[in-house]
Amino acid sequence: MTESKINPKVDEYLSKPRTWQEEFIALTKMARASGLTEEFKWGKPCYAFEGNNVFLIHGFKEYCAILFMKGALLKDPKGILVQQTENVQSSRQIRFTNLEEIVGMEPFIKAYIDEAIEVEKSGVEVEFKKHEEFAIPVELQNKFEEIPNLQEAFEKLTPGRQRGYILYFSAPKQSKTRDSRIDKYVDRIIDGIGLNDRY
Repeated sequence: MTESKINPKVDEYLSKPRTWQEEFIALTKMARASGLTEEFKWGKPCYAFEGNNVFLIHGFKEYCAILFMKGALLKDPKGILVQQTENVQSSRQIRFTNLEEIVGMEPFIKAYIDEAIEVEKSGVEVEFKKHEEFAIPVELQNKFEEIPNLQEAFEKLTPGRQRGYILYFSAPKQSKTRDSRIDKYVDRIIDGIGLNDRY
């Protein structure tokens, strides 16, 4: 496969001292050998096929990782893919805690990258759970009854926006915390605005 065209923003990012710098350089070298389009999105090196993101490289306090956008569709013969949280439906990570791990796993990493590219080329999509499959918290149901136009506004939101709110409102263990979260977002819902949209 041909080498990726180098994106100067990625080189600039890699040149600045940071946590996981050596690991990022090693992962980027493998990524560039894939022939994907190198982009710089969300402040991270990202690799795309015909405009569709295939994977990105990112770091956290405890580890750095390659995040495959459709990782749920990869076969994962080595059992190394990680689902970040139980609510993440599509993406999966391969995590690393040092450069030696990356060097030692290079053949596997490249194989997973190749498979991710083939998945993208095939056009297959991850089947997301419908928002109906996520239980609406009782506090939100109560709020629907209190505020006449709230349920109608909520049902007009896109499925993704509905899902985002349901997951966010359901997360706290205490009912009063769930209530206060819902109260803060009633106006946004009525205005047809998603949880993470600019208001």
